[in-house]
Amino acid sequence: MNCCGPNRRQVLGLLAAAALPLTWSSPVRAQPGSLVVTDLEVVTVTDRTAVLTWTTLGQDANGAPVPVETDSEVWLGDPDGSGLRQVYGDSRPTAYHYAEVTGLEPGRAYRFEARSAGLPAAPAVNVATRQPNTPESLGVFTTLVPPPGRLLRTIALSDDIHYGEEVSGIITAGLPPGLRQEPGLAPYPEIMLDALLDDMHRPDRAVDHLLLAGDLTAEATPEQVRGVHARLANWGVSGRDWLAARGNHDRPHLGADYESCSPYLDHHDCWGDSFSARQQLAAYELGELRLIALDTTELDIPGGTLDRAQLDELRERLAADPDRPTLLFGHHPVTTESGWSNLAGPSFILNAANAAELQSIYRAAPGVFLHHSGHTHRNRRTRPDLPIPVEFLEVAACKEYPGGYTLLRLYEGGYMVNFYKTRTDAARRWSTRSRGEYFGLQPEYTLGTTADRNHTVLRDLTGVSPA
Repeated sequence: MNCCGPNRRQVLGLLAAAALPLTWSSPVRAQPGSLVVTDLEVVTVTDRTAVLTWTTLGQDANGAPVPVETDSEVWLGDPDGSGLRQVYGDSRPTAYHYAEVTGLEPGRAYRFEARSAGLPAAPAVNVATRQPNTPESLGVFTTLVPPPGRLLRTIALSDDIHYGEEVSGIITAGLPPGLRQEPGLAPYPEIMLDALLDDMHRPDRAVDHLLLAGDLTAEATPEQVRGVHARLANWGVSGRDWLAARGNHDRPHLGADYESCSPYLDHHDCWGDSFSARQQLAAYELGELRLIALDTTELDIPGGTLDRAQLDELRERLAADPDRPTLLFGHHPVTTESGWSNLAGPSFILNAANAAELQSIYRAAPGVFLHHSGHTHRNRRTRPDLPIPVEFLEVAACKEYPGGYTLLRLYEGGYMVNFYKTRTDAARRWSTRSRGEYFGLQPEYTLGTTADRNHTVLRDLTGVSPA
């Protein structure tokens, strides 16, 4: 059973659209048959840093593109192009370039160039980075202005690891053709999860808590559940360092492969044996900050639901302390805008009745400030259906391009959102390979706009205690 894709009509529409980019101009080449410096993306822009990624390619004897390892440089200057100087250099050869520039000034525009072998990097043919107003097309990015006050906590938001998956990018019925890991390399879900956890421990990220909004497994077999749980448990303590919600791939299953797990109706729930029972929320209080994980999963279908008991418990918890700063996360997106803008349509997200009630509950709890979801594998902010000051944020999948997580930095006067790609060598290699999913359309849908990935929200969070 394929539980997570759109219908056949939508797939055919996607495949028809895939022909469009083939008519666009090719990336800039240094000279015929030589190095191509392409796929430029300004992934992350904070108040004081920026992360740029790009790829270097050549041609084999048959003219097919192959990775070429070379150096990495970033040059910055004023928006008018004056004063351009090198601010980043790495002579270690790689084809999958990741450059993090530090020491920037908040709220300032910078002209930039990323270079390899002295050649400037150009964006790929994707619209996502070639629209007229993108940093990649302008050659200019502007750093964020952080919220006022002290930095209190840093929370990482992630989802869609699909531990145990072997083919990435299939929507339904074997279409479009998916991608497998290169022979001899570790399974890509393990590479991407390990890279995520590696980043969480690095001091330049300074993560206090990791929230995982579902689809941690491919199909919630006993082996997959135990494998992903063991990696998380080795990294930190459940309920303190990391918190997880169930996704539709983690649902109870039918079949002999699951009979060693606890029964749930006529299914068996392997996820519940290691994580949490189905359709039960989990609430955590970290000082004055409240985190609530919702189980939004149906049985055997990709769409989302919240049963009456879970909604009532949520309403009671929020009503008991409505002003406490609260972040909620669950697998399925909530808003009408998300329903109509994702590839699979409204049936793919939380059902409309539950979504309306959930937002009504949030309206009565002024402390709720953000709802994080996964499922669509994209970076996207959507508008709530009610006039409530709650951000609904979808975060791109960990397991494939763009392959990363979002950092939510909480300040006394609000929060800053930044998406980061993971950066181990193996993760950068797989992310580059998997950007070719859906006939190269993967970046159009999943990368999101610069503002989706990087923004600041002013909000009174003075009640949140420092980590």
